[in-house]
Amino acid sequence: MKTMKIVILTLLVTVGSMTFLTLTKDSEAALNKFRSYEELREFLQRNNVNDGYYWYWEGRDFVQGFTFNAEGLGDFSGTNIQVEGVDEADIVKTDGEYIYVISDQKLVIVKAYPPEEAAVVAKITIDGTLKQIFINEERLIVFYECGAYDERKTFVHAYDVSDKENPIQTREITVEGYFFSSRMIGEYVYAVVKKPAWLYEGEVKLPEIHSEDEYVGVSATDVYYSNITDDAYAFTTVLAINVQNDSQQPTFAPILLGEATNLYVSFENIYIAIGNAGKTNLHRIHIENGNITYVADGQVPGNILNQFSMDEHEGYFRIATTTPASTFAILQVESNVYVLNMELDVVGKLENIAPGENMHSARFMGDTCYLVTFKKVDPFFVISLSNPYNPVIRGELKISGYSDYLHLYDANHVIGIGKETVEAEEGNFAWYQGVKISLFDVEDMSDPKELAKYEIGDRGTDSPILSDHKVFLFDKEKSLMVIPVTVAEIDESKYPYSVPSNAYGETVWQGAYVFTISLELEEKIALRGTITHIEDDNVHNTSNHITRTLYIDDVLYTISNNRIKMNSLSDLSEINTIELDA
Repeated sequence: MKTMKIVILTLLVTVGSMTFLTLTKDSEAALNKFRSYEELREFLQRNNVNDGYYWYWEGRDFVQGFTFNAEGLGDFSGTNIQVEGVDEADIVKTDGEYIYVISDQKLVIVKAYPPEEAAVVAKITIDGTLKQIFINEERLIVFYECGAYDERKTFVHAYDVSDKENPIQTREITVEGYFFSSRMIGEYVYAVVKKPAWLYEGEVKLPEIHSEDEYVGVSATDVYYSNITDDAYAFTTVLAINVQNDSQQPTFAPILLGEATNLYVSFENIYIAIGNAGKTNLHRIHIENGNITYVADGQVPGNILNQFSMDEHEGYFRIATTTPASTFAILQVESNVYVLNMELDVVGKLENIAPGENMHSARFMGDTCYLVTFKKVDPFFVISLSNPYNPVIRGELKISGYSDYLHLYDANHVIGIGKETVEAEEGNFAWYQGVKISLFDVEDMSDPKELAKYEIGDRGTDSPILSDHKVFLFDKEKSLMVIPVTVAEIDESKYPYSVPSNAYGETVWQGAYVFTISLELEEKIALRGTITHIEDDNVHNTSNHITRTLYIDDVLYTISNNRIKMNSLSDLSEINTIELDA
């Protein structure tokens, strides 16, 4: 437990002026709570820019995938997640027989297996903006928002879907604020909701929580505060809901923090990251069977890229950041890896990695961190964290292109997906080209190798995998990898001499690329085929863009806003198609 300390919380109120509020931390508490409504109000009065000013932001929720085997059903793929057993909400879920999908602000339940009998069996219309869903046995959990920006509320609905044709709503929980992110561990769903902290006519507007029609209640003395100063403040409410027991009231912990930008969740802890003036503030919330306790805060230099920049392993929290380098060069940056204990004190660090290069991806696996930076070539770093007090770079590979997403193939191999590049003839940069898939051999940490690569399309080709890991489908046992791609191609007839490296192609196709990926094959990344939902060459109709893929037994399902298409995994022959708006 950290020792008693005096906490100074500061916020820029007007140009050239600063106000201070001093709070004494209770040495018996993990992190302190406000002792009264007056203390909370005084804090906000001294640190809010304007009385009643309401600022707005959209939360970003920027893995190892796994499969299931339910009794009486074959295997099927789940959402591609970061921590196995810690499920992440998504726009599509399956239980191995039915698919639940958000389509045009409706929740559609589809009888999916066997594919010959596929049909829409039910639709749930939501009066609001659907965000994401979970499926937990016979319970469907739906998150949505509604209300004006200054009155936004997050709703959590639970449905009994034991009768798929007649889903029954069993509970409704409402939290004031914007839906940020969520996870599901066992029978508990943990949701994070953000509400800007503000005053109205001098009074604090605390977040309200309702379970069904009953007001659960949030008082000022429920609110935790952090030791760390932030630029702006919000009530970040962590909510725990038992989705299998409707009679159990939700538990919650409201915390006065800055604007949460990223989230990492292990089996026992939620880590909230907040970017603040070139530093990242960190907060650890312990979770266990629905109990929520705010236990530690800390800070590291630099900004993080996404949730994969964070990881917990054997009592340590690891994080990769990017900071301005110690140079006067404009836009010069460098990367760092920090190791923190459970009190979020830094115990080990590796700084000044690849000065001048932007971080494109990070991935932790056990005692190893894989890091990709890029400016003109792609340094793929292998960093040993076996001694958490002394992280060291064990190996480095420089190749063309870069990886925006890293996925663990097995203990000795890593898949990287990003862009191919061509070095500029003049200047210290490179022109990105098509989507590039790499397979790295990291068995010898001191000598990583690129075993295979595959490039899709020309400059302008893109894939949502570069920013959304949930679109990725991978199964090592089936040697299967699937990604949605928007393909751009260059008309070479327009360039009679040679195609310049900075030439963009025109969008010509969108759909799913289906690969066989296996170390046993000579061609380790081989294209099986492609699947599209585009009709009449209208590639710009995004309602027909494939956004998710999954498999049930030997059937591959591709899902767009308008339809679900079913193809055989063996030869990709089409089996059936259903329209979601039918």
